[in-house]
Amino acid sequence: MDKISIQADWLDGMAFEAEVNGHKIIIDADEKVGGENRGPRPKPLMLVALAGCTGMDVVSILKKMREDVKKFRVSVEALQTDEHPKHYVEMKVIYEFWGNNLNPENVNKAVKLSDEKYCGVSAAYKKGMKLTHEVIIHNE
Repeated sequence: MDKISIQADWLDGMAFEAEVNGHKIIIDADEKVGGENRGPRPKPLMLVALAGCTGMDVVSILKKMREDVKKFRVSVEALQTDEHPKHYVEMKVIYEFWGNNLNPENVNKAVKLSDEKYCGVSAAYKKGMKLTHEVIIHNE
């Protein structure tokens, strides 16, 4: 089992800076709670992590299938509790594809492989919340 770690150094106010894979990222809070809005909030980055993880899987699989994808968008919608600690209880991943004669079976297979086998982010999230998806194909 691999041990992965990061450090987040407090800058000032509510801001922290972390280095991830050699890239610096600042996370901060909204001005209403003492931040200066110098970077994204931590929780929405969970949605970004899911979109990136599954998106990379799907792109890789579809390239191997030689599908002619011209444009690809991954959107993630989340439902969050109203009470503290506010957390996500459900996420929906929407995969939207544009291309020439895309094979719906291959597209759905790529999404399913990411969802069920390859994406470690979705595997972790499924342990704590409902995770669903939708596929939209625009053949040009």
